[in-house]
Amino acid sequence: MSEALTPETPEAVLDEAADEAGEEEPIKQRKNGLYPGVSDELAENMKSGWADTELRGLEPIAQAEYTAARRAALSARFPGERLVIPAGNLKTRSNDTEYAFRASVEYAYLTGNLTEDGVLVLEPARSGGHQATIYLLPRSDRENGEFWLSGQGELWVGRRHSLAEAEQLYGIPASDVRELAGALREATGPVRVVRGHDAGIEAALTDKVTAERDEELRVFLSEARLVKDEFEAGELQKAVDSTVRGFEDVVKVLDKAEATSERYIEGTFFLRARVEGNDIGYGSICAAGPHACTLHWVRNDGPVRSGDLLLLDAGVETHTLYTADVTRTLPVNGTYTEIQKKIYDAVYEAQEAGIAAVQPGAKYRDFHDAAQHVLTEKLVEWGLVEGPVERVLELGLQRRWTLHGTGHMLGMDVHDCAAARTETYVDGTLEPGMCLTVEPGLYFQADDLTVPEEYRGIGVRIEDDILVTENGNRNLSAGLPRRSDEVEAWMASLKG
Repeated sequence: MSEALTPETPEAVLDEAADEAGEEEPIKQRKNGLYPGVSDELAENMKSGWADTELRGLEPIAQAEYTAARRAALSARFPGERLVIPAGNLKTRSNDTEYAFRASVEYAYLTGNLTEDGVLVLEPARSGGHQATIYLLPRSDRENGEFWLSGQGELWVGRRHSLAEAEQLYGIPASDVRELAGALREATGPVRVVRGHDAGIEAALTDKVTAERDEELRVFLSEARLVKDEFEAGELQKAVDSTVRGFEDVVKVLDKAEATSERYIEGTFFLRARVEGNDIGYGSICAAGPHACTLHWVRNDGPVRSGDLLLLDAGVETHTLYTADVTRTLPVNGTYTEIQKKIYDAVYEAQEAGIAAVQPGAKYRDFHDAAQHVLTEKLVEWGLVEGPVERVLELGLQRRWTLHGTGHMLGMDVHDCAAARTETYVDGTLEPGMCLTVEPGLYFQADDLTVPEEYRGIGVRIEDDILVTENGNRNLSAGLPRRSDEVEAWMASLKG
């Protein structure tokens, strides 16, 4: 990684750059650089001789009409109030390196822009409604040297869109975000902000907002995402399709995973996610053998052995930040043992019952109850818990082995709409356009002395992404086999 030039920049040049850019502090310097400074001649040389790279005649992004409709719904909910939705800032990983940036879901949902430091502001209009402005960092300044002296200048991290380009792409008037905090400090009237993403913006509003009012804004934006529009449904299908290919990639290299570790599986899927999408939507769970009994096993550093099961829970995130969330439990050698198949088939039967319960007008809880009922029947039938089934369910005794809920909403977050009110989410009713996972599981811990030894260390989960339709549901991840015999045949065909 190259060493930044900023440590050698003379204080006068830094102060001038800061003043011209409207920054409160000079361009940050790094200690222990190799150049003694920037000569006046070099500083002057760097100002000129650059081609005009402004992009003109840009087409709006694909979701621009949808983000406009979302902003209109937000405007209607909070008339007469200033609404501030930040993208967030870079977060330090260590010293002077940062984590890859991911815009806040609320900001991305309303703008389609994914760059750091952006802020969407909806200003109440005198004629009613709101005037939206997207505040962004403009192109790096070539006059003050920021483009090559700053660690976040364009020669270090890449070109940014100009404000004019941004207006064309997002269909929103754009302004310089460096002027926003000062303007917000002087603003009057009711204000709400989405908290937790931009400390500087929150500080500028500290005497104008309340936690209760801000939470109402966050809850509204979370509930707005419960029903996906046409664009979102298409992005979720893209995410799932890439995920299916990622699972196929993994099956093809299971022999290499056996020679190394679960990390080979993790890396294989990650390659597909980065080639076809933005990233993985969450930390991949590549759990072989007894690790499958740990619900969120993301260390992925254990052995992969023939004869064991591999529980792979992974999802590709698209460039618009919609993620898949799919799980398959696969026999490493391609064939389930008798006990593995017995447990797998029970989970499959429970998932079938859960998927069938996903219908418009059904209670959200119905698919969970349906799947849990099947799993409890199996546990009673196998003699692992004393019936009757209704007694077990009433007392929740099945949860020793089922552990988690049977699904969750899916979208720009893997656990989407998390801030929604209970009455509109888990106590709500399914509607066309909602997308959720159905993922029952059975987990018999390696040290569970209440079950026969042959069960211990076996964990099985099957998860699919289900879109509620007008007449029922559509399994977005139907491209991956689920039934045990179909899984074996599919694996055999991929291993060739």
